Amino acid sequence: MTYRFYLYISDVKVDMLLSQLAPSAAATRTTEVGVDLKFVNGRRAVESSPDTDAVGKLEKVLKRLDKQDVIGTVGEPGPFFRGRMLMRWGAPAHGDDRSLVFFGGRTARTIVALGGSTRHVLGSADDAADGPPLARSLLPSLMDGLRLDPRIAALLTSATDTDAPDDPDDVTLRAVREATDGMPGPAQTVEFVAKRLLQGPDPDAGNGTTVLLGSPLYVALAD
Repeated sequence: MTYRFYLYISDVKVDMLLSQLAPSAAATRTTEVGVDLKFVNGRRAVESSPDTDAVGKLEKVLKRLDKQDVIGTVGEPGPFFRGRMLMRWGAPAHGDDRSLVFFGGRTARTIVALGGSTRHVLGSADDAADGPPLARSLLPSLMDGLRLDPRIAALLTSATDTDAPDDPDDVTLRAVREATDGMPGPAQTVEFVAKRLLQGPDPDAGNGTTVLLGSPLYVALAD
């Protein structure tokens, strides 16, 4: 038997994708209920539907995305990418803000970072939803969350205060690399599928290293 110990599931992204990838699911369920109402009601009392269970909906979305061949790898990401690697993670605490959860790690040639809202971390308090106006899964808000770190703020400020400011994408890639390398705590082996938000060569490496930033559909412990 295989199972996942989930750390993070983004129900918002899963629901959004499910409504587009499986729009006929609701109609199919309605037809099935009409076949034998007494029998179905009996089963509904003891079983949870895969269309209302968070893990069931996630699995359905992943199967559809795999079928459409839109999930790439960390080395060759598509619109989505999956991976299994050592990452450090947590909710960076700068000031009183804990609305961002950040996962960061490296492979031989890729710096990988994932960011989202702490309210999608399993077991988080309900009041974690009282965060910023924009969800942390969106790139501008994710970067705003990283900017609360004084090191990242100084990096972004110095890049814009010069007479010839750096390319905005390069500045963002540097900030993602800095946040990834600065994550405290022990590393854990995790697996994930994420939406690609930003990708590009590390502006300072010069050795072919790529920075990849995504927002996860899920993250689970893999060890």
